[in-house]
Amino acid sequence: MKIKYSSDADVCIIELKPGIPIDSIDLKEGIILHLDQDGNPLEIEIIDASKFISLDEVIFSLPTVKLSKANRYASS
Repeated sequence: MKIKYSSDADVCIIELKPGIPIDSIDLKEGIILHLDQDGNPLEIEIIDASKFISLDEVIFSLPTVKLSKANRYASS
């Protein structure tokens, strides 16, 4: 997943997965969901992003993966 922001255009694009957008749905004025050929979401585009999101701080939270005992000893 990639998050790109252009301060010049005040546009934020959240790329969920790579692909070529074929269609789009306006979720709300200024918030567009881009879809692939199968109708799966590829990215969310937020126009006038500073009106919708806080750009002061961005925090990423990734799930932690617990290793089994066998994997824990193998990687040591």
